[in-house]
Amino acid sequence: MAFSMTSAEYVDYLVLAGREIEQNGDYVTALDAKTGDGDHWVNLNMGFQKLISMEGELRALPLAEMLKKVGMTLMSAIGGSSGVLYGSSYIAAAKALKDRDTLDIQGVRLLLETQLQAIMDRGKAQPGWKTMIDSLYEGVQALSAALDAGADDRAAVEALKQGANQGMEHTREMEAVKGRASYQSNKGVGELDPGAVTMCMQLQCLGDYILSHKL
Repeated sequence: MAFSMTSAEYVDYLVLAGREIEQNGDYVTALDAKTGDGDHWVNLNMGFQKLISMEGELRALPLAEMLKKVGMTLMSAIGGSSGVLYGSSYIAAAKALKDRDTLDIQGVRLLLETQLQAIMDRGKAQPGWKTMIDSLYEGVQALSAALDAGADDRAAVEALKQGANQGMEHTREMEAVKGRASYQSNKGVGELDPGAVTMCMQLQCLGDYILSHKL
């Protein structure tokens, strides 16, 4: 069974992701206190709560315009490097999807691939560096592999979720290349990267929304 996701439905997902992030503040902040500056959750939550406050406005926009507005909002509302990275990823996705009115599974693939490349380019970072990229990279890889192997939409979305979780878990044993954790004697080994955790939360919410409401 195939699905089609409207701009308004994508906003439904963003609201779910924002609530999931909000509810996990203590957990993410505790992780970040061990390996980062301790402010990742505060900044990311601020951005997503701003999106939730704009829910009605965002729902009324065509897909590409909505994605661009999300990107501009996150860029201005999230402090630090995360705002630039998240903002750039959504603005790039808006350009890539400018001719689409809805998202099917290939549209989701294009959106996530574009976001991944934008984050890597803007952050000058790679998979394996213990960042949010790791959850997104492994999620995209798993989704693409499933689709290329002929999987149906449900199986492909399940692969996305599983890959994102694996990417997050793999950060536990990675050495940080950038950020505060890279200056620690153990390079953050043994701890999950908080950025990978919150990225995984978002991809899990996206997968859950599609599986529950569209398939």
